[in-house]
Amino acid sequence: MSTNNELRIIRQALLNELEAHDFYTLAAGQAASPEAREAFEDLAAEEQKHIDWLRDLYKNITGNTIQDFDPSFEEPSSPGLHNLDVIGRESGSLPVSVFGIGVNLEKAAVDYYSAAAEQTQLPAAKKLYQLLIRWEKQHLDQFQREYDRLREEWWDQQGFTPS
Repeated sequence: MSTNNELRIIRQALLNELEAHDFYTLAAGQAASPEAREAFEDLAAEEQKHIDWLRDLYKNITGNTIQDFDPSFEEPSSPGLHNLDVIGRESGSLPVSVFGIGVNLEKAAVDYYSAAAEQTQLPAAKKLYQLLIRWEKQHLDQFQREYDRLREEWWDQQGFTPS
């Protein structure tokens, strides 16, 4: 794979992470409780870490110092770090929408990094992409569980639960 293709993958990954960061920042701003705000701010901070790591990789490739790139970054924290069940207990469809969008963002990230890991010829990039897959899968699992629970609650509140 050419250097231009490697850089294209990283540029798109940066944009994807920035979109997720901005989404979680917006969700924090709309959160009704301090606990929900903190949970979304923590997610935004994790996305910022991913942005920083990808920028470092990009700089090392463009500076022809890829041998100096150390992809020994922290692993995702243990599942359940984010107390997502504090989000949206007091309102209707907004939390369902937030988690639905979050699920889609995280699924897209897992798919993107999986493809990037297969395409790259740089061992350091592959290692970083595989780490990012683990982070995004953890987010996806947490978001999917919460989305499923909130969706059921919303259906029940709307009278859509089967009798």
